[in-house]
Amino acid sequence: MDSVRELISPPPFLLQPPQAKIVACLRRQGPLSRTDIADITGYSRSTITTLVNELTDAGILEEMGDGESSGGRRPRVVSFRSDFGYIVAVDMGATGFDLAVADFNAVLLERVSMPIDVRDGAAPILGMLHRLTLEILERQAISPEKIYAFGIGVPGPVDFAAGILNAPPIMPGWDAYPIRAFFRSTFPNAIVIVDNDVNMMAQGELAAGAGRKHENFLFVKIGTGIGCGIVARGEIYRGSTGSAGDVGHICADRNGPMCHCGNVGCLEAIAAGPAIAHRASEAALAGRSAILKKYYEQCGGQMTAVEVGRAAAEGDKVANEIVRDSGYIIGEVLAGQVNFFNPSLILIGGGVSNIGLMFLSSIRSGILTHSLPLSTRHLRIDTSAIAQDAGLIGAAALALTNVFSEER
Repeated sequence: MDSVRELISPPPFLLQPPQAKIVACLRRQGPLSRTDIADITGYSRSTITTLVNELTDAGILEEMGDGESSGGRRPRVVSFRSDFGYIVAVDMGATGFDLAVADFNAVLLERVSMPIDVRDGAAPILGMLHRLTLEILERQAISPEKIYAFGIGVPGPVDFAAGILNAPPIMPGWDAYPIRAFFRSTFPNAIVIVDNDVNMMAQGELAAGAGRKHENFLFVKIGTGIGCGIVARGEIYRGSTGSAGDVGHICADRNGPMCHCGNVGCLEAIAAGPAIAHRASEAALAGRSAILKKYYEQCGGQMTAVEVGRAAAEGDKVANEIVRDSGYIIGEVLAGQVNFFNPSLILIGGGVSNIGLMFLSSIRSGILTHSLPLSTRHLRIDTSAIAQDAGLIGAAALALTNVFSEER
């Protein structure tokens, strides 16, 4: 079809509905035989053959070997042509980012990690991303014109349709910054997709993690802040303005500390990484824990949740109390989400999720104690198996789904 063969304008490339259905099927399921595609899409085998041939002629798809035999000759398997185009995936947190270039099958070709402080502002950090991307492309011998999409996860509320941050509490200088325009000047063929970092992680679980087997689940990131990615009916749910899942600013204690958002007693101010570290530092300085004092001195007074987890692993009573309290209050707040949303899976990720099994156990306890029995009957609560890569995988997956658009 002409709409496939004339892929000369920048993305999103326009596909007719049957072609778009095949592309979406392969993106969701991975390499498939023509018979498998016919069974999943409901199109006849002859129609699938015609459509696949058109997409292959356009350089989008290719045959990549034989699949599993069901008794006869082994069928040829169809997949995306890996060098059709490339994408850039970015997983940005408050204190660092991961950057990767991936091929059209979402295989990460090269990745780098860098420490940052998002409070430094948009221009210097995006400039660093820009420079590192060009360096990777040079090493991989990829032209910037072959970059068809950027997927960028950021630690703040995002207006998804506009691709801009909306008054992010911990990111001064980022509000409404034109991230898309920043990259389009060098990468003219690239779509730039910006989303909240925890949504990207949830997308990663949906694409390649435990979420593949669940239609309705939550991904909770616990780090400098606390956020929740919501997957409903197999898709990311962002809400009317893109701020769905901001559980870190649910009030967990009316008499609690002031949060950087301006409210009092937010979950984030009580149980996120900095709050855990602050409680531990106070205990160390007050002489209530020799082990915490040891770690406080070793890190020059810059305690983090990591040191608290280490102290807890050594059996320190105060550290264990801090870990238990923090996990339990997170669980209490998540119980409200369980009663409201009734997910079948809750995955815990982010840097603080690694401070010990007691933390996860306390989260589970808080959820199960305060949720209705029916809502937790089939609920699994676990840490993310792909936590370190979930954001990058999700950014790549989301970017790739936006390279094509369906003709309407």
